[in-house]
Amino acid sequence: MNTAERDEICRLTATETAARVRDRELSPVEVTDAVLARIEDVDPHLNAFCTPTPDLARHRARRLAEELAAGRPAGPLTGVPLGVKDLISTAGIRTTSCSVAYRDFVPDEDDIVVERSVAAGAVVLGKTNASEFGYSATGHNPLFPPTRNPWDPRLTPGGSSAGAAAAVAAGLGPLALGSDGGGSVRVPAALCGIFGFKPSMGRVPVYPSCRDARFPGVSGWESVEHIGPLTRTVADAALFLSVLAGPDPRDRHSIPCGDVDWRGRNPLPRLRVAYSPDLGRVAVDPGVRRVTERAVRVLERELGADVEELTGEELGLPDFGEAFRATVAAESDLTGMRALADRHGADLSPHLTAMLRTPWTAEQFTDANIARKSVVHRTARLMARYDLLVTPTTASAAFPVGVQGPELLDGRMVGSDHWTSFTPLANLTGLPAASVPAGLTDEGLPVGLHLMGRHLADGALLDVCAAYEQAAPWPRLEFTPPVP
Repeated sequence: MNTAERDEICRLTATETAARVRDRELSPVEVTDAVLARIEDVDPHLNAFCTPTPDLARHRARRLAEELAAGRPAGPLTGVPLGVKDLISTAGIRTTSCSVAYRDFVPDEDDIVVERSVAAGAVVLGKTNASEFGYSATGHNPLFPPTRNPWDPRLTPGGSSAGAAAAVAAGLGPLALGSDGGGSVRVPAALCGIFGFKPSMGRVPVYPSCRDARFPGVSGWESVEHIGPLTRTVADAALFLSVLAGPDPRDRHSIPCGDVDWRGRNPLPRLRVAYSPDLGRVAVDPGVRRVTERAVRVLERELGADVEELTGEELGLPDFGEAFRATVAAESDLTGMRALADRHGADLSPHLTAMLRTPWTAEQFTDANIARKSVVHRTARLMARYDLLVTPTTASAAFPVGVQGPELLDGRMVGSDHWTSFTPLANLTGLPAASVPAGLTDEGLPVGLHLMGRHLADGALLDVCAAYEQAAPWPRLEFTPPVP
């Protein structure tokens, strides 16, 4: 297989790959070999994979090919390459959570989503890089080299599902599993110019990630964490969700999904859209604002939506940033993680250590719980009037690797987490949310449009995203490694 043939296979979507394998036009071995060859050429420049597993992937592909040859029906993902975020448990494959504390940890069981993906025929390529324990919206950690944005390797891909997003954007597999406790699927999707979907709380079960009390650092974020797909198309995300969704008794938050036809697309109703460029309080890069506003006009003119731009007062949503931060801390195993910090000291991320050393009080945690209830109730009242709340996904496009966030936005100095102020609302409320590519800044960097739907309206949100994709097709990156 020459490079052109290889890259043509790597350009296929998951839906196309599954169909061609099912129709015997491609074998799982051909697909896997093509993607692994591209990973070998490209990933040294991006560091998307922290633990690649090429031998396991080839063995899996050969087994699938043998089963197809023996007449076994193809599953919905048979032969489709898959990257798995390193915070998601994989039996027999090192899962470090991108921390020196778990440098050599190998789980004894798959996370439910990995179990279901493999049962559907996916080929796991390895583990993708992330921020340490997911406690950051960038792609660097103390254990592995930082992940770089394929649109410009000098810049961050966002995080914490950094490697997952960079891999999909660069053609290192059409599917990746990410986790999202405050935007960690949607933020890197925005910065890498791909589609990221956070389903409603409970739609996709989570275990042992965030649920297994034996592992400090791994066991946190229970009431805000979600697992979702990173893909190049909405159809691929819908295909993937049809495999991942559905209840499991190991996750007490999981819910039935019989009300959602994940792969069916329905005509859009006359949408009522609340649009806020800044939530009334967020400093947003002017370039990001311009791209976002053009994307909102697509909703209005091409999809026929009734768009109403709301001020912060009209939104009626309080600043939920501090409640979110305290909720994350309250759901962390502070005792266990502080013991890790005592043992590993300077080998942990500074921002993580700072969170652990904060003298949190019971009042801060109970105040956060009360504030969260207020946010949920006010959001419910807002969404009773609108089908969607639309904002930028991030306040900034990609910025240099190695820092936690841009320091200056819209002429104002901002904190390191200010640029991700839009996404945690969907985690605090459990509402479905997605980031769709909205366009490029004048500097040629991707911007995401963030759409949050009504309670349990996952199918309706996917319908909107698919219609937007058709009305405003987003650019696909053709990443070429630099010449040595």
